[in-house]
Amino acid sequence: MTKQQAQMLYNQIKLDIRENKLPIAQALKQEALSKRYNISRIPIRDVLQRLKNEGWLTSCGKCGVMIPELNATEAEDLYLMRKYLEPLILQYAIPNLNQQTIGKARDYLQAIDSQEQLSIEEHGELNWQFHACLYEQANRPTLFNTIASLHQLCGRYIGYHNQQLNYLKTSQQDHYNILKAIENQDTEHAKSLLEAHISDAGKTLVAFLLAESTNEN
Repeated sequence: MTKQQAQMLYNQIKLDIRENKLPIAQALKQEALSKRYNISRIPIRDVLQRLKNEGWLTSCGKCGVMIPELNATEAEDLYLMRKYLEPLILQYAIPNLNQQTIGKARDYLQAIDSQEQLSIEEHGELNWQFHACLYEQANRPTLFNTIASLHQLCGRYIGYHNQQLNYLKTSQQDHYNILKAIENQDTEHAKSLLEAHISDAGKTLVAFLLAESTNEN
């Protein structure tokens, strides 16, 4: 299998996880996945290990893996970490932002607006690229890589936001407001908007997951 084919398999399995097309909280059988994706078990095994390393899968039994259930506590932990770290890196980034970078960030937002049929995977990538192109200008690689890892872990939750909670319009408006504050060189306002953006979305999702958990019980 070529590196490109391996990446395509990784992308497809991750997309199927995001879109809830694979069983949750059950051991993922390599043989079943091999038949599903019409490919041998060795690349399936390698992709599952990669997804486990990135936090998309957890251990199941002695050597198996499974997709963890969406968890309100995990969702809360993720947004709490993001709401403290991302305004911090934005503060470092703003003095280094120029019109070219701001224009690039706006292009990502407009790409989201202009493509009505974006998949969860595509939207999640554009959403991250918007944030990443701003944060990279902070020149704080350790902080940036930590935030990038948090966004990876948030992937399933971001997809759930857009599918179940119809949060895209609110999220986009927040992004444009943050960008406007950056253009106005109002660092404190931009940080405040970003913190509220992360916090409000996180609280909405946590409340929904808690309500779902209560209904199931």
